[in-house]
Amino acid sequence: MFRNLTIFATLLALFVVVLGAYVRLSDAGLGCPDWPGCYGSLILDESQEGIEYAAENYERPLEASKAWKEMIHRYFASTLGLVILILTFMAWRKPELHLRGLTTSLSLLVMFQGALGMWTVTLLVKPVIVMSHLLGGLATLSLLLLLLLRVRNKRLADENRNGCVKSLASIAMVVLVVQIALGGWTSTNYAALACPDFPTCYGDAWSPDVDYKEGFVLWRGLGVDYEFGVLSNEARAAIHWVHRIGALVTTAVLGLLAIFLIRLSAFKESLMMLGLLVTQVGLGIFNVLLNLPLHVAVAHNAIAAVLLLSLVYINFRLNNE
Repeated sequence: MFRNLTIFATLLALFVVVLGAYVRLSDAGLGCPDWPGCYGSLILDESQEGIEYAAENYERPLEASKAWKEMIHRYFASTLGLVILILTFMAWRKPELHLRGLTTSLSLLVMFQGALGMWTVTLLVKPVIVMSHLLGGLATLSLLLLLLLRVRNKRLADENRNGCVKSLASIAMVVLVVQIALGGWTSTNYAALACPDFPTCYGDAWSPDVDYKEGFVLWRGLGVDYEFGVLSNEARAAIHWVHRIGALVTTAVLGLLAIFLIRLSAFKESLMMLGLLVTQVGLGIFNVLLNLPLHVAVAHNAIAAVLLLSLVYINFRLNNE
């Protein structure tokens, strides 16, 4: 039962991460101007009375489609939090599982995620908060997969372990997390189309005129509404350009790891990661060439999450004793 509930929680966490990306990319992050309710209610009131109440008490007019997207995301996220609390309770009831520390960490993380969700609204989608919320969601997803792997106790055979490969897999994990953070920073600052050409940024420019200093200011004070971005084109282009450079570095590191895995006869793991990597690079290119279609942008976020899971899986199988 514990294993089946962990599988359910992992799949639900992946869905919540992808749904959160859809909410953010469809500009519904402030669909509800308050928290945890929406225009004063836990269930959106679309009646005439509800619309009048929203107009009288909130500066932001009620847009039902955006509000429902935000609330549905909150419902699923709350369900995930409840499931994680149940897993923690079960782990503490069965000390022989040796999972108390991991499940307790998950419970604390999901509580912090709730706080980040609240701050996302109350701080008007401040980029550093939104990016942290994304990373927290991915951390929750990764820990749930780790929990599942701990339960199944699945690992590579002893003869397939190699110190160099284990170190490279750890480096690849760090590089990918940094690249995902850059992607989150790009998205939350509305910089995904700041470089409208590919592979260059503006026309033939391989060294575009950008503002790196302004593009990577993490904290800009309180009271600023960041919806649709506040940065100059040069600052947004700097963010986008760094994300592209990060994509090259990430591709090189993960590609090298795939080669080493093939040499260790871990063909399935290598092909899985390479397939995800090629798909992710292709989606990134299509985002630029097709002017950021919503379904492609959401898929880009989803594959990033699955790619991270593949590295969690590979690292566990290489390092677990």
